[in-house]
Amino acid sequence: MNEDLSDLRAEFDKFVKQECAIGEDGQIQQNKDGGDQVDEEPVPQFVDALTERLLAPAISGVYLSRIDIKRVAEAIDESIPIKERTKMVRALFRHTTKKEYLAGAFKEITKHINGRVLIYKELGEAFPASKSIFDENIAKANKMAKMFETIINDFEEIEPTSDPLMV
Repeated sequence: MNEDLSDLRAEFDKFVKQECAIGEDGQIQQNKDGGDQVDEEPVPQFVDALTERLLAPAISGVYLSRIDIKRVAEAIDESIPIKERTKMVRALFRHTTKKEYLAGAFKEITKHINGRVLIYKELGEAFPASKSIFDENIAKANKMAKMFETIINDFEEIEPTSDPLMV
């Protein structure tokens, strides 16, 4: 039994040396701030206000998890790492330059919100005493969808040749 464990330990140590970043002191090196530099990049104006409303169930009526945000990104052919929800939303909209992209992202987010609305409706029917609470959340979710439309309509596309320093 001890022989099996020592073989397993040796195999594990070999794997760590080959596949992991090991410092001179033999400790695993981690780049803790590696992704944080990207997180500090500027985002379009609407993103901070959107994030505050979208990720607060008291305002949006629904809770969007990290997995929901990841699925939204995958549906519009984006790849974002799983982090804090705020950072994920910022990453999703960081390079938004076209209304088409924005509309696609909001369409996918709306699909997730509508999924929650269906659950709320079912729960409201199953538990009539709580129906008013679910109806409140449904109203908030519908208001959120209207906000998406407003953002899309107000969004000004940025041409790649535009020089931000030109006045």
